[in-house]
Formats: sequence, structure tokens, C-alpha cells
Amino acid sequence: MSEQKLPMAGHAHGSSAPEAPKGVSTTSLRMIVTLAAFGAVAGFAIVLAYGWANPRILANRAARLSASVTEVLGGAERYETVYLEGDAFTREPQADTATLDRMYVGYTADGQPRGVAIVAEASGFADVIRVIFGYDPASGDLLGMKVMEQKETPGLGDKIEKDTLFTRQFIGLGTPVVGLKQGRQTGAKEEVVMITGVTISSRAVVGMINQRLEAIAGPVKTFWSSGVAAEGATTQPSGGSDQPGGVR
Repeated sequence: MSEQKLPMAGHAHGSSAPEAPKGVSTTSLRMIVTLAAFGAVAGFAIVLAYGWANPRILANRAARLSASVTEVLGGAERYETVYLEGDAFTREPQADTATLDRMYVGYTADGQPRGVAIVAEASGFADVIRVIFGYDPASGDLLGMKVMEQKETPGLGDKIEKDTLFTRQFIGLGTPVVGLKQGRQTGAKEEVVMITGVTISSRAVVGMINQRLEAIAGPVKTFWSSGVAAEGATTQPSGGSDQPGGVR
């Protein structure tokens, strides 16, 4: 059998190799330019929206903080912010205040120091729980507690914020706080009855308050006993305010 030579693909009947379609590079360039233009417009819109919204967000947070401080200090007409620098609280820290722990000192209408408000946070059942509580360094008792942020289960874990029977227990509560289940309380001043079915979230609130007080007990006591708080009552302007500050 004789061998037959097959024709080369693309060259049969004198045809030439197919050419690449024209305009491919031009189309790609147009797509890139279009995407870049849309990206620039979107980025500019985001910058404008942030510039408009951010001051309002900060103002809203500051207003919420101010209301919360007043609430947990029960009777304070104004407050000022002091910062923990080294081992002592000061009104005029040398370091960047964003990196420092802080507390809020409340004063009554006649200028007497009422107590201090302290922010604390810890992990709850679903997410981080953030609270602020009032504390009287002279007596060692709490003046009040308010949940500022929580994402606990609606209708269950969120009772740590919405159940007034629970939150009111922190007014005049002794420290360190002891959390107990219903029916196990002995009548001690430090006892708080936890919410039935919300043990983890309730314990988180009790635990974070105790941990915060233990961590800064020394500086708080020194600040209060040195008379600095009373001095601030006469030297600081009325209506003190501050941007929200958390646990550092």
C-alpha cells in the first residue's frame, strides 16, 4: 500500500493561516479605562460620605457616653476625663490619650466629687459585651451599671441590658460583685442575682466589673484619696465632655 501525504491543516486548497481578530487590544483598553473611571467615582463618593457621616457618628457616640456617665453615677451633673499614665491618673497626660486607659470623674451640682465611671468589656455568649459602671472609691460600692453594646441573643441574652430587675441590682452594690443563681443569695451586699437562662451573659457582666476594678484599684484609690478629685471640682469648667473611650 502506498503512503498518502495528508494536506497540512489550514493550508488545504491554498488557504492561509487564520489571522488574529483585530481590535482586541483596543477593547481591553476601553474596559480598563471604564473600570478605572467607575472606581474613581465610587472612591470619591465614599470619601464624601465618610466626611459627612464621621463627625455625626462621633458626636452621637459622645452624646451617648455623656448620658451613660450621668446615668451610672446617679446624681452627677457633669464629669471630666482623667487618663491613666504610668501608675497614676492625670488630667494632662504626656502620651497620646488614644493609647491610655481612662475614667470619668463625676461631680454634683455643688461641685463635690460623686464617683467615677469606668468602661469595661468582655466576651459574652455571642459577642463582646461593653458596659459602663459607676463606682464610689470612698465606700467601695457601685453606683450603677449600663450595658452600652451587646449582640446577645434577642429575647434572652439581651436581658442583661433590658431587664431592669437585673440592672437595678448594681445600684449600691458592694464589691467585688458575687453573682448567684436565684434562691442562693444570702443577703450580702455584694450579691447580685443572675438572670435565669442567661448565665453566661450575666457572669460576663459580673466578671468584667470585678476584673476592671482589680486592675485599676490602686490608681483609683490614690487619685480619690489625694484630694485631686475635689480640686478638679473647682478648677474644671462645667459641662465636661469627651469622646467615647473604651478599655485600653
